[in-house]
Amino acid sequence: MDKILWDVGEQTYAHKILTGRRSLMHTLRQKNGLSGFTSRFESEFDPFGAGHGCNSISAGLGLAVARDIKGKRDRIVAVISNWTIMNGQVYEAMSNAGYLDSNMVVILNDCRHTLNPKLEESLKTPINALSSTLSKLQSSKSFRKFREVAKGVTKRIGRGMHEWAAKVDEFVRGMMGPPGSTLFEELGLYYIGPVDGHNIDDLLCVLKEVASLDSMGPVLVHVITKEDREENSQKHEILDEFNKCSNSTDSFQSSIHPQTYSDCFVAAMISEAEKDKDIVVVHAGMAMEPPLLQFQSKFPDRFFDVGMAEQHAVTFSAGLSCGGLKPFCIIPSTFLQRAYDQVVHDVDQQRIAVRFVITSAGLVGSDGPTQCGAFDITLLSCLPNMIVMAPSDEVDLINMVATAAHIDDRPVCFRYPRGAIVRMNKSLCSSIPIKIGKGRILREGKVVALLGYGAMVQNCLNAQSLLSKLDIEVTVADARFCKPLDIKLVRQLCETHEFLITVEEGSIGGFGSHVAQFVSLDGKLDGRTKVIFQTTYFFHKFIFLIDMSSAFPVETSLEYAIIVKFAIFMYFQQRKGLGGEDGR
Repeated sequence: MDKILWDVGEQTYAHKILTGRRSLMHTLRQKNGLSGFTSRFESEFDPFGAGHGCNSISAGLGLAVARDIKGKRDRIVAVISNWTIMNGQVYEAMSNAGYLDSNMVVILNDCRHTLNPKLEESLKTPINALSSTLSKLQSSKSFRKFREVAKGVTKRIGRGMHEWAAKVDEFVRGMMGPPGSTLFEELGLYYIGPVDGHNIDDLLCVLKEVASLDSMGPVLVHVITKEDREENSQKHEILDEFNKCSNSTDSFQSSIHPQTYSDCFVAAMISEAEKDKDIVVVHAGMAMEPPLLQFQSKFPDRFFDVGMAEQHAVTFSAGLSCGGLKPFCIIPSTFLQRAYDQVVHDVDQQRIAVRFVITSAGLVGSDGPTQCGAFDITLLSCLPNMIVMAPSDEVDLINMVATAAHIDDRPVCFRYPRGAIVRMNKSLCSSIPIKIGKGRILREGKVVALLGYGAMVQNCLNAQSLLSKLDIEVTVADARFCKPLDIKLVRQLCETHEFLITVEEGSIGGFGSHVAQFVSLDGKLDGRTKVIFQTTYFFHKFIFLIDMSSAFPVETSLEYAIIVKFAIFMYFQQRKGLGGEDGR
């Protein structure tokens, strides 16, 4: 069976419809429904998972080599776009494909969009009858056979004839193709194009000819499609809305409701950038959040969007810092994973002051595990020089922007989730830097302490509010910092409570593990019994199993309902330990 691999999920919907999932499309991105991306667990027609982009050529080449070794004859097709072609892995894969010379087809779906405005305004390669004819000629069997025969003849002649003929071939094909087409030839892929992606007859003709080729190595088919102008017009409308907002940065008011964490972050960044001309922003990832357009519009020379080039973004930010600037490197949590090597070697080991802003942290709703920001706490908190913090609300977020701007001797990171802010109808005050490694107690209680990190602090407060109605008073503390940990706060909670529950939104090895390690090494588990439960969320499921009964109303969120059950269990375990009337 032929295999088609995709770089991004949005391109796969038609593929899902054509591969037996049409009746289930209404369940797309829903619980127990179809994934928004290709998934090997969902269909045999999804040979490899897509979502982060840039991986289809590498995986396709692996499938092609495996096919050759096993003596099979199925065709391998990788579909990429000019969004994902910004990433270095694409070129690494194409270079290796050219070297291995395995048969596979790469289809470049080019919507003619670029992050460079100068290239946007430049002349584009026309799609006309001549280009269509040349594309058909390049893909035809007769032309390919003639080309192979010519290669063989020039090799027999010798005396440099083959090298000279190869240069002539490259020159002529470069003249026929669009600017940059020879790059693919240099990497070892046979270039065919450009092809009009909206002319179905021409497109089918070229693809059928390519499918009929045997033992011709990797082929790249360049398909031109019209750019979707609707998305750009929406971006301009959003930018106009932002520009209508008040220019006052003290109140951080916004005319768009509800406000999100991204809105507050951008407002805080604008405030800091107005005070400090050394502050610059580097953004990487698949798509830029709309609020960032406001910063880009206000400071066009201090905003750099590098697209899906996270590794470059991190080292680029390190270079900006070494040059005397204060870079804020904005990358979604799930995409930061690709740049981990650069974070370790190019930033942390050299103690370079790069400020990492980790967006879409934690669970991301219908986008599922592919876009889930589950690992950043674990990955970054183990680095020796990194300061790791997370705001519990929008006020803390604004303060952490100011805190990061004042740190100039080491790297720092903070994360914030998707979604609306906590104080919906309250204007935000000016930013105040936070003391490094200092947490706080939000609610005083006894027996059980809830130590939250980041956005999960709000769930702890919701749980405390519900427990107080049951006459169970618990303490709620906001850690703020995972590294350095507020050891005084943790000691205090251990000494004044029977049980400590840490609550975070990430994977095992994160905040709860750091707390558990400190408590163990500090001897707080010796003598008077302490129990630490790490409520860690991972891939929309919990690492522990608790029976969810109808004791909680439907609107109660699963997270704080579980926190409540843990707290009640701990509380009555303590009372049972006392014995007597209270223990029954």
